[in-house]
Amino acid sequence: MTRFLLVIVLLLSFTIQAQQLKTPSEFLGYELGTEFSRHHEVVDYYKYLAEVAPERVKLIEYGETYERRPLLLAYISSAENMANLESIRQEHLKALTGESDTNKAIVWLSYNVHGNESVSTEASMKTIHTLLTSKSAYLENTVVIIDPCINPDGRDRYSNWYNQYKNAPHNVDPNSKEHHEGWWSGRSNHYMFDLNRDWAWLTQKESQQRLKIYNTWMPHVHVDFHEQGVNNPYYFAPAAEPYHEVITKFQRDFQVTIGKNHAKYFDKEGWFYFTKEVFDLFYPSYGDTYPTYNGAIGMTYEQGGSGRAGLGIITNIGDTLTLNDRIAHHYTTGLSTVEVAHKNQEKLNNEFQKFFKSKNYKYKSYALSGNKDNIDKLAQLLADHQIEYGFSNGGTIKGFNYKTGNQGSISTNDNTLIISTNQPRGTMVKVLFEPDAKLSDSLTYDITAWSLPYAYGLDAIASTSTFTNITSKTNKGSISIPETDYAYVTDWNSLKDAAFLADIFKKNIRVRKTYHPFTLEGNSFERGSLLITLSDNESVKDLKSKLQASVSKFNKDLTAVSTGFVDSGKDFGSRYVEMITKPKIAMFSGEPTSTLRFGEVWHFFEQQLEYPVTIIDSDYYNRVDLDGYDILILPDGSYGNYFNEAQLKKLKSWVAKGRKLIAMGGAINAIDGDNGFSIKEKEEEENSSKNKPSPHQDLQREQIQSAITGAIFKATVDNTNPLAYGYNQDYFTLKLGSNAYEFLPVGNAVYLEDNTKPVAGFAGNLAQKKINNTLVFGTEWHGRGQVIYMVDNPLFRGFWENGKLFFANALFMVD
Repeated sequence: MTRFLLVIVLLLSFTIQAQQLKTPSEFLGYELGTEFSRHHEVVDYYKYLAEVAPERVKLIEYGETYERRPLLLAYISSAENMANLESIRQEHLKALTGESDTNKAIVWLSYNVHGNESVSTEASMKTIHTLLTSKSAYLENTVVIIDPCINPDGRDRYSNWYNQYKNAPHNVDPNSKEHHEGWWSGRSNHYMFDLNRDWAWLTQKESQQRLKIYNTWMPHVHVDFHEQGVNNPYYFAPAAEPYHEVITKFQRDFQVTIGKNHAKYFDKEGWFYFTKEVFDLFYPSYGDTYPTYNGAIGMTYEQGGSGRAGLGIITNIGDTLTLNDRIAHHYTTGLSTVEVAHKNQEKLNNEFQKFFKSKNYKYKSYALSGNKDNIDKLAQLLADHQIEYGFSNGGTIKGFNYKTGNQGSISTNDNTLIISTNQPRGTMVKVLFEPDAKLSDSLTYDITAWSLPYAYGLDAIASTSTFTNITSKTNKGSISIPETDYAYVTDWNSLKDAAFLADIFKKNIRVRKTYHPFTLEGNSFERGSLLITLSDNESVKDLKSKLQASVSKFNKDLTAVSTGFVDSGKDFGSRYVEMITKPKIAMFSGEPTSTLRFGEVWHFFEQQLEYPVTIIDSDYYNRVDLDGYDILILPDGSYGNYFNEAQLKKLKSWVAKGRKLIAMGGAINAIDGDNGFSIKEKEEEENSSKNKPSPHQDLQREQIQSAITGAIFKATVDNTNPLAYGYNQDYFTLKLGSNAYEFLPVGNAVYLEDNTKPVAGFAGNLAQKKINNTLVFGTEWHGRGQVIYMVDNPLFRGFWENGKLFFANALFMVD
């Protein structure tokens, strides 16, 4: 057969196969855009493609959600590329550590990270079908990785809700029920976490599983498909300022290249769009920034619509926005992205290799020491990101001291964690560890500070020199608890210790706590230390084996003591050594709490502390007898006047009987005032410049003087207060706003003093004045019970590790 005839045969074969490949509409049995596909239907379509075109489609299940829905990735390329997929991947990854010879572009398209931004999964099906048919030429030198739904739990929550409540046929009137999703929206995952802000912190199951695969590919281009408000058009790259300073000129320029290609198609159709506004490239835990800091061209695309849009809705200019419109826009930018990568594979590969060359960053090494449990937790996060680290062999390291804000030094030991920027992930190291990220514009989309030494509560030095005296650290072998005839003592200074306590509570083991430090048999123990005596647990069968199981699970040291007669401090029978009550805990949910802030507490209990919590919804809260609970938690939210005078009186009476109320953030507003508890909000000082007129265009800039956009402040700690057991004399708190409360008469566990300035991040000058001399965390007696105030959020997005012990103290140490 001649070569010409062979080509003709192959083309005919491909044409017949392409014709046989069903479109999403043909497979699903309804026209795409006329229904919201449930996740299992999407999975079925992708499985169908992999079965019909196995030489060009590879489908893997990389994990599952908390609700057991599968997480999928589809790899698509030419038959030749797919036959050599593993060698392509390995050759591509050589760019991180040396020279790569690859001539393939790697594009990763992520859809539906926010479940109720539901158009993107629908668009993904149309996109993959087109790439396998009419646009298959793009795949000759390109491998496309498609995640059709990052957040299946949220997507199905939304699609099921919409399918239940939509009119028949759907109603485009914005006032109709189908356009008003409830509090339990589909945006977030099972635990109400925003997965688009979890790329760096990896608190959620979906993020952890996805990043394992992402790190095995490290694409050239990554797109995160989103939706924004109904009345907005379409947003695509280039992004808005601020850009983090580590972003290269090529990365910035290539965003423009891609944006102009999108614009060509949008202009042809007369579609509206905008660029360089709102969505910046700064906070490191987004689906655009995290890939960018790892060498990719990371981008967010935002279609107008979101959960309000349904199948169709009338916008504020009288147009009707349909699901079909939204699909068309995401479909167009998806194909356009692959097209640009296909045409620029050589440039992408060359610049990708350059990105991983050694960078001349100011700080070459970061040294962190302090709480061992927090060191171990941080080391695990680094390992998950494939960031290289080691531990010191001894010596002194000099540089910027995070605690003092000045030049200083620390003496290192074998528990001092050392991370260098001289490694393939060096850019990510700089972004996560630098003391204060350089901010080119104070108007940002998210928090402006996140430095991990502060988040983990560790002493740290940022050095301009490379610290080479390091070694790997072998894991400690299994711990065996010693024999004793009297008691065991263990420390209390991390969330791991709280999780250990929760674990032995499940085994009905009784535990005491100490209100004073003490020394005994050559060992020193701090406030909050846990005591497990044999006499308290005479009824517990196999006490030692049960303790051993918990010790092994948490790698926890127990010290055996033979007497309760201490060398200094208070004896074990003192009134300053009390039994810890195994509390029954309830948490408020629904309106008016914030879904995200509620989710943080919920996840803390179930996935971090592993301790039961009863969730009581606002719909039936008034019918619940709170006397069956020891603790009630009010998560942050916009409570307004939710609690009326009678409800506040009932709540105060409940606390006075010896219970605990934990009020977080905006919940404090709901219980202060004349009828509430005694905490008082601090008013903002009058600004004389407010009386001076300013241009309308400067309104945002004027308002930001009173704002704090996620900045870190150094606070003072009274660690004699049980709310602060396990802490040193200072704490770095992440403030998310300028709400401020005056000092309590007593019980100020953590507070800000005079002339407060952020150690990292942005805070307006008026906001800084307002938060001077204000409460961060505190306790107030009311009758026989206590109210615990948490003005700042110790559980923010699950990553502010050093705040979590405060919350555990509120549960177990405060009486």
